[in-house]
This record gives sequence, structure tokens and C-alpha cells, in this order.
Amino acid sequence: MIRTLFRRSPQACDPQVAQRVLIASEGRRFSADVIETAVRMLRDGGGQARVLTIARLWGTSFGLPNPGLRPSKSEMAEQQDNVHWAIGELEKAGVDADGHIVTTRNPGKSILNEARRQNCRAIIMGTDPKRPWLIRSMMWSQEPYRVLARAHIPVHLIGPSGPI
Repeated sequence: MIRTLFRRSPQACDPQVAQRVLIASEGRRFSADVIETAVRMLRDGGGQARVLTIARLWGTSFGLPNPGLRPSKSEMAEQQDNVHWAIGELEKAGVDADGHIVTTRNPGKSILNEARRQNCRAIIMGTDPKRPWLIRSMMWSQEPYRVLARAHIPVHLIGPSGPI
């Protein structure tokens, strides 16, 4: 598949249309604004939310997997708490939710694959302010913008001061 630089971004989905959304994180804590956005999109339609967070796989050692490069127990516990909190908040608001953690080097690809596998109609992610392109390509925290650029479904980015 050849991607063009002039591809139009998917339009933001109508809150009434979304029946299944992916609430994703590249490892950051889910914010209340992200959960609130998902609840607004799903509450009236009786849809489902899938919560996904990424535990960073740090790399390889001499081209081979190395157990020391996997996330530590404390990092995994932190991500597990993050997923449980998000699911709990969604269920308190009356939204059916489930979730899990993925360990990967490429969070954007994993997020998009999960959205495709789960047949999600939108992705909701928290994000930091957008950085210049050169710096953005090297920062793990700028992954939501990479997801936005590659997604074929609407991506709702929620920054510290609201939707971006």
C-alpha cells in the first residue's frame, strides 16, 4: 500500500455513531478528560470501550531479545493500575469496558493494529503539546501524533487544556 503525503485526515466521528472506541496510551496515565470524552461518545449509544496501554520494550542486545530490556515489575504494575483505573471510571459512568497492556517497541503500530482487530470506530488518546517535526520524531511522548498521521479512523487527541 502506497501512502501519499496529501491524504486527508479522517473526520472526527459523530458521538452518536461510535459504537466501539479504543482509549489508548503510549504509557502515560489516562486523564479524566480522555475518559470523559469516551463516556460522551459511548453513553447514549450503548457502545463499548477498549482500554490499551503500552509498556515500553527498551530494545535488543546484539540483535537478540534480552530479558533485562523488558519492562520492570514496577513499570508493569504502574500500567496495570492505569488500565484498572480507566476501566473502573468507565464502568462507573455506565460504559462497558475492557482492556489490556501490550509490550512493544512500536506503540503506534500496536495501537493501530488493536483498533483494527477490535473493529473500533475511533481512537482517543491523551497527548502533550505538539513539538517541531525533528524533535517530535525522537520523543516517545509524541506518539499520539504519529498515530494520528497513520490512522484510517478518527483520532481524538486530548491535551492538557482540552481537545487538540
